[in-house]
Amino acid sequence: MQDINKKLQELALLKPSLHGQDFLLTWENSLDNLKAVMLVAEILQILHRHKKPFRIFDSGLAISIFRDNSTRTRFSFASAVNALGLGLSELDEVKSQIAHGETVKETATMISFLTEVIGIRDDMYPGEGHTYMKEVADAVSESYQSGVLAQRPTLVNLQCDLDHPTQSMSDLLKLKDYFGGWEALRGKKIAMSWAYSPSYGKPLSVPQGVINLMTRFGMEVVLAHPEGYDLQPDTLDSAKAFANQSGGSFSQVHSMQEAFQNADVVYPKSWAPMAVMQRRTELLKQSDAQGLVDLEQHCLTQNKRHQDWECTEDMMKLTKDGSALYEHCLPADISGVSCAHGEVAKTVFERYKLHTYQQAGYKPFVIASMILNSKIQDAVAQLKSFI
Repeated sequence: MQDINKKLQELALLKPSLHGQDFLLTWENSLDNLKAVMLVAEILQILHRHKKPFRIFDSGLAISIFRDNSTRTRFSFASAVNALGLGLSELDEVKSQIAHGETVKETATMISFLTEVIGIRDDMYPGEGHTYMKEVADAVSESYQSGVLAQRPTLVNLQCDLDHPTQSMSDLLKLKDYFGGWEALRGKKIAMSWAYSPSYGKPLSVPQGVINLMTRFGMEVVLAHPEGYDLQPDTLDSAKAFANQSGGSFSQVHSMQEAFQNADVVYPKSWAPMAVMQRRTELLKQSDAQGLVDLEQHCLTQNKRHQDWECTEDMMKLTKDGSALYEHCLPADISGVSCAHGEVAKTVFERYKLHTYQQAGYKPFVIASMILNSKIQDAVAQLKSFI
């Protein structure tokens, strides 16, 4: 437990502004906010390993809204809110009155009467997910301020079209542990690279989240992708600005080999071209089924031109000492396992498998920390009461 006391001392030196706030985008938060979330997450993880409870609620609900499939994030949210003392209810939009035209404003208030937290995943359509989260946030604020709700639920972004904060902060915590602290990350090179996948329409929020978080901690971030697989321009601009502020660097290349050269960390992950995602959104709004089929075939054909973008043993030999840390948000498309040809070779994934599991293992505690920091004004005192 000595490690907890050290982290509590570090936490006490920060000046976060998380109390009463939602957590939607990492780049809207100060470095003190980000460090506070991660320190509290580490402390909660230690408490869990020592079988010490960290409940802060006696009753109440947490509502999850998943507009896309999920394994890790869904169960991480469920376990986090349960550990904090909340019951979980998942909003099924098909079974709700949303199917009959109920508005976002109305739904947001109706699910919030005894609700402390709302977690939302809406990641598939550029311009939609973050906008939806803001609409829900505005609706519960209005109902709380008018006295309709006795408390305002905290909103947590479980992945939107812009960012996946619970994932990127889990990624960073793994790097912090692996290299020995935040300061040890300065100057470390991370290759955030597109990789081939035989599937269609993977969101852009993971690479966007990674480049905008790792640049804030002084890392040398290289974004690699084939031409045409660009991320959203605003997220590139902010990554450049963060690198300038932290003393790190941010660059873009169109070669996986170049990105992997002398890298300390590699993160090969498929995503769809932004233009494809934008077109997909338009076709969905038009209910154009044939258009969606045609777009999928176009995208899959385009992907096949880049099957050499795979994290192979030869690619790993290009990294620093041939032993860079492999990261992935999971599930990875593993060649010869989950698909014939994918993002990563079987032998590479097997060698780093437990590292990726540890990476994912931070996520329940990151989510719990976001909630605790929003609900508890003096997090240090609260955490001391758990010891």
